[in-house]
Amino acid sequence: MTTASAPALSRRLISLDALRGYTIALMVIVNDPGSWSHVYPPLLHAEWHGITLTDLVFPFFLFIVGVSITLAYTTRLAAGADKKDLYKKIVSRAVKIMLLGWFLWLWPTFDFAGMRYVGVLPRISIVFFVCAVLFLNTNWKQQIWIASLILVGYWLVMALVPVPIDDVIRNALATGQVEFSEGLLDIGSIREVGGGFIAANYEPGVNITAWLDRVLVPGRFWQVTWDPEGLMSTFPAIVTGIIGMLVGQLILAIQEPYRKLSWVFFAGFAMYLLGGAWGWFMPLNKNLWTSSYTLWTAGVGTMGLAACILIVDMLGYTWGTKLGRVYGANAIASYVLAGMLTLVFYGPIFWGVSLSGLWMDGLTAVGIAPKLASFGYAVLYMLIIYIPAWVLYKKKIFIKV
Repeated sequence: MTTASAPALSRRLISLDALRGYTIALMVIVNDPGSWSHVYPPLLHAEWHGITLTDLVFPFFLFIVGVSITLAYTTRLAAGADKKDLYKKIVSRAVKIMLLGWFLWLWPTFDFAGMRYVGVLPRISIVFFVCAVLFLNTNWKQQIWIASLILVGYWLVMALVPVPIDDVIRNALATGQVEFSEGLLDIGSIREVGGGFIAANYEPGVNITAWLDRVLVPGRFWQVTWDPEGLMSTFPAIVTGIIGMLVGQLILAIQEPYRKLSWVFFAGFAMYLLGGAWGWFMPLNKNLWTSSYTLWTAGVGTMGLAACILIVDMLGYTWGTKLGRVYGANAIASYVLAGMLTLVFYGPIFWGVSLSGLWMDGLTAVGIAPKLASFGYAVLYMLIIYIPAWVLYKKKIFIKV
């Protein structure tokens, strides 16, 4: 890891830092409630089809990764940076992010037997690497074609390709259920089409992406029989990053502020509408990272960035964005720290009782609603992680992984 000086910090796009930071802050909140038994529905992922507030967090971050690639590498190429050096830095950063993801999964027991190789940081690593390489070797028209082919191709594969029957699918055919992290989950109708296959479908655990992960991806899955950060669904996630790159190029191409703002917002609104319409044919689904979900969330993210550009960069209203800018300047570091400190804030360190347990027992005992108490703990935890991020920001240092 390296640190950057004050001048480098001052050149950062403040609105993008703010959006990145609030995304990370929300990620900490939704990942760390006082009790998973008491959580407001918007702070949980949709069980399968559909979108909640929580389902916006990850695509927002990947979208921001794409925008950042365009802004950072355009500047470096304009300054005459050698592409070989850029490739070395891209590989180095991707490897570091991947290793951080594996480290967080292993922390603190380092039980390699239960290793999960896919996950949030590994997916960020892959998306960053692929998008950065694409940016250095393609133009915006080629990037649009690549993104379009991936989204349409993914849709066609999901909608048309029969799924080979394995033990998981065989059991699902017999019981109508699949195993997942919380027990058994009822699925919709699936049917055999002969030759050892079932028809293409979007059901949990029995679709083509889940089957392919069970064949190719080693280690543990987040949902036992499937993983939301699996192999095949990473392809449309890459498109989320590509869309971010395209929006970044749009920002750089238009100089007049209000014209720039109008085009960015229009692009976001168009993707929002197209993704919603696509959802009539391919459900909005975060677990599958469906093509409709990719466009819909990228559209919302683009409109969110447009709002930040207007409020922060154009109108100069930075007083309400301090938390976002602080988190955004050290986004990955804050996320990793939040993951590591769960050992202290959720572990049974007080006579077999955790801090979160003491918090929930204390607040519910005085009449606070359990969901409100749980939400309060999540916000408190986010503010605790904010403290070291604020210290780094105050010293004008941001950590580059």
